Amino acid sequence: MKAYLKKIIPGELIYSIRISRERLKCMFLDFFGSSGFAASLYYFLFSRKFDREHKAVIKGELNFRRKWLESSGGREVLRRNIHRIEKGLIMKPRRDVFGKDYIVETVKCYANLIEVSGFTEENRWAGDVLGEYFSVVSASDLVIEQARAIYSAVEKVEDSSKLVPYLSEHRPALTVDFESLNNLFKRRRSVRWFENEEIPREILNKAIDSASYAPSACNRQPFRFVVSGSSSVASELAGMAMGSGGFRDNIPCLVAVVGQLNAYPDERDRHVIYIDGALCGMQLLLALEALGLSSCVLNWPDIEERERKISSRLDLESFERVIMLIAVGYPRKDGGIPYSQKKQSDELLSVVS
Repeated sequence: MKAYLKKIIPGELIYSIRISRERLKCMFLDFFGSSGFAASLYYFLFSRKFDREHKAVIKGELNFRRKWLESSGGREVLRRNIHRIEKGLIMKPRRDVFGKDYIVETVKCYANLIEVSGFTEENRWAGDVLGEYFSVVSASDLVIEQARAIYSAVEKVEDSSKLVPYLSEHRPALTVDFESLNNLFKRRRSVRWFENEEIPREILNKAIDSASYAPSACNRQPFRFVVSGSSSVASELAGMAMGSGGFRDNIPCLVAVVGQLNAYPDERDRHVIYIDGALCGMQLLLALEALGLSSCVLNWPDIEERERKISSRLDLESFERVIMLIAVGYPRKDGGIPYSQKKQSDELLSVVS
């Protein structure tokens, strides 16, 4: 019916109707955007499009709090608190006592994770930082001494190399200049045409390990990667996104970046999964390019039907959200690439004085 009306109604009239509709929409949105209450009323009365996010945030908070009640928190709590201790250790000047509010929670969480999963690299890092902490913090505080007793009771693994804060001058030497880095940025474009060639899992692992060095708020790293097991699965998943029509059947591999809202006990951090996931995702794209692979980030819309499909297909938890899909493969030399002019610093940059 809509297509038929477009054929019989003059184009100018269709455009005029659209203008009138947009003006009415603007008036409507202006009213409901006048306050937080009005905006909440709008989404209560007229739109259910945030329902999935609301549920995911609540489920994430519930999962976080249950883990805390069971074992003083999980890996997310340990990562965050050990990172906070590291920041305390590098402060100038460093205080004699710091971290009192969360040190008992931290050592209890550490002791539980050692019991459950043993001396993983992450647990070893936590143990080394806690050891450094107790070697420099004041011994006169009762809370800290209680925490020290819990930490001392945990079995230790002796290792000469300590995973603790270090001086800036001890970072790896810079072996890339600006021009080389800028060339990598320019080379990394959205490639949509790939060779029919399988991607070795070891290369993907290498790229993801490299990407994991991306910054993450309080080191929580609230994301994971799900990779397609075959080109047919990659095509199926790509078809759930928008903008993949016409080239999805030649995608040999697809990676989903999945955010995990159970890393947070409060709604205020609900957007961090997108920030941290995107930061890690960008480093993954660059790492893939440096390893000879090209990529294309597929638009992932927040549309309930599509969310249901991909959540079921990827077997996601109720507190997990897809952040982006990334098509990966060896680029075809005859494949076209959009020029896609980018904004420059004169348009991007503003100064606050």
